[in-house]
Amino acid sequence: MSTPFAAGTSAAAPSPGPGAHPLEQMLYQVKRTIVGQDQLLERMLVALLARGHLLVEGVPGLAKTMAIKTLAEAIGVDFKRIQFTPDLVPADLIGTRIYNQQTGDFQVSLGPVFANLVLADEINRAPAKVQSALLEVMQERQVTIGRETFSAPDPFLVMATQNPIESEGTYPLPEAQVDRFMLKVLVGYPSATEEYVVVERMIRAAERIDAVLDADGLRGLQAAVDTVYVDPGVIQYAVALAGATRDPGVVGLPELARYLSFGASPRASINIVLAARALAYLRGRDYVIPMDARELAPDVLRHRMVLSYEALADDVSADDLLGPILAAVPLPETAGGRHTSGVAEPIPANVDPAWYRRPE
Repeated sequence: MSTPFAAGTSAAAPSPGPGAHPLEQMLYQVKRTIVGQDQLLERMLVALLARGHLLVEGVPGLAKTMAIKTLAEAIGVDFKRIQFTPDLVPADLIGTRIYNQQTGDFQVSLGPVFANLVLADEINRAPAKVQSALLEVMQERQVTIGRETFSAPDPFLVMATQNPIESEGTYPLPEAQVDRFMLKVLVGYPSATEEYVVVERMIRAAERIDAVLDADGLRGLQAAVDTVYVDPGVIQYAVALAGATRDPGVVGLPELARYLSFGASPRASINIVLAARALAYLRGRDYVIPMDARELAPDVLRHRMVLSYEALADDVSADDLLGPILAAVPLPETAGGRHTSGVAEPIPANVDPAWYRRPE
């Protein structure tokens, strides 16, 4: 299997051959429009393959919305974009019952959430009751309108964006809804070279994106990810990471407890393993190594940690707490890359060996 995310992915990647893996072809199509943002693109594919929802946070102008729209075009599935505004109501999202004067009956008009890929743009601009309307469909893949229940299409994924720098006209996401997102990715500014390419592309005609995958193909890739082997040690590692956010004292960090009101839920442990399995598949492996879980742990945990007022007063973020926690939880014995067959995988060149295998 080819590896869609090889080290050092460039802004202008060569065109893949006709026999290339569908994910590699999809990545090429997206990168015809999006410059850089390799981590964001990788996490988007992880969410797609793991059937998880994605929350993207970054200042305006970093192509968050464009990245998700371009990915939807490359997949070729049913796509809907919902612009969240303060005057939005739940019916605008999930649909409502409409009275038909000709028949004298009420008919259900389904909302835009009934799509394979839903982009919730600036999700924190809508009030809590609208955000909560997403809870059922994000978790249960169904919507109840009146007395009827309607199933969401398969596959179904919500990718949301939010702006962290404005407080006027925004509403913090409820903890119950934030917990439904598998990953929360923070998007930073591009490098000077990447920004030059961005400007150069924007003054030319837009590239045409070709669909290289359909809904059936995506379901097939998701089924292939389900067969990726997960060692019990990786599961124990994910549980240990989530537990350390609830009680940092168990990993020798009692001084962090004052900054935490609540830690990550068990859904975090599940999502670390599911996301690690998708990342392993993306990188051409049929088994998970602990570094897959460790690399994705910040994206899975950062939005599930409820910080105390003391943390806000001291300007301590979730990422500030995750650094020491990840350092304190040792990788399991399978950290050398050993598979059940005993074949060892070499340590990647961009990984510090000290992190890859910590001493007991």
